[in-house]
Amino acid sequence: MQIQKNYSLKNYNTFHIDAYSKYFSAFHSTEDLQNFFQSKKFKNESILILGGGSNILFTKNFDGVVLKNETTGMETINEDEKHVYVKVAAGEGWHRFVMYCVERNLAGIENLSLIPGYVGAAPMQNIGAYGVEIKDVFHSLEALHILKNKIINFTVNDCEFGYRDSAFKKKYKNQFAILNVTFRLNKIPDYNIAYGAIKEELNKMNVDQLSIQAISDAVINIRTSKLPDPKIIGNAGSFFKNPEINSHQLHQLHELHHLNIPVYKLDEDTFKIYAGWLIEQCGPESGTSWKGYRKGNAGCYDKQALVLVNYGNATGKEIYKLSEEIKISVKEKFGIELEREVNII
Repeated sequence: MQIQKNYSLKNYNTFHIDAYSKYFSAFHSTEDLQNFFQSKKFKNESILILGGGSNILFTKNFDGVVLKNETTGMETINEDEKHVYVKVAAGEGWHRFVMYCVERNLAGIENLSLIPGYVGAAPMQNIGAYGVEIKDVFHSLEALHILKNKIINFTVNDCEFGYRDSAFKKKYKNQFAILNVTFRLNKIPDYNIAYGAIKEELNKMNVDQLSIQAISDAVINIRTSKLPDPKIIGNAGSFFKNPEINSHQLHQLHELHHLNIPVYKLDEDTFKIYAGWLIEQCGPESGTSWKGYRKGNAGCYDKQALVLVNYGNATGKEIYKLSEEIKISVKEKFGIELEREVNII
């Protein structure tokens, strides 16, 4: 592994923030990574394992070693009557893996089409969209314990999945490098079109017979129409999580604001309220909206308020400051604390 000093990370994060790392290197195999930690040359340095950089905001330079994951490979390792188990290297592109499954009629992740980033980040973040989360198709993963330089296997219970959350973001934070993930795909599809946007798009497409290809196409159409291409406009997708509220809180919001508040019912007493809608109802000044707001090169996307964007050479601090202002305004108006989905460095 070639170690480079004072290395620009602008091309390695989808916000295109021009932060620098003290040291930088790429690894192409588990052996590369194990040899790096075996040497102990950088044992006193902070370590950041970087995948696609699609869920990170650099607000400063990284004073340590950035190790870019460039491992690849997908293989079927087992199958039974109902499932096919596919093992995928952590450095594979997520959408490439989704297309791999759709082409082979392996169901379960078609709703997660066109999500940017790498496979290794998927269980860490428990990525999800349109009623499906990674935990629904997760089987196991292998990760390298950085301090012990030992490979450990994790089951679904070990990962402690939550809403955009896992043990790797909490009790195991910065302790492991995910090497590969094994997914359990379905031979017989169980279509999930509960989110109205998918139904509407399928109708627009004149789909009269459901298939995982049709659902994938519908999701791609929806995401393309609402979200900016990070290759053109810097962004990390949804910046905030959708908050969960109970029925009493929902009733209070209706009483106080007299608005038709869009929610997604999780159970009898729990509702997911859309963060994008909350943000859209607030703004930097009374009577204005954050949606479409821009200050310098930092802004809130005009087609989806949940997405913060870098229109040019915005700094990470400018994007972060905007997110703080949005959080404060939503808290003041609705009494709801937004939580960032993006990891802040």
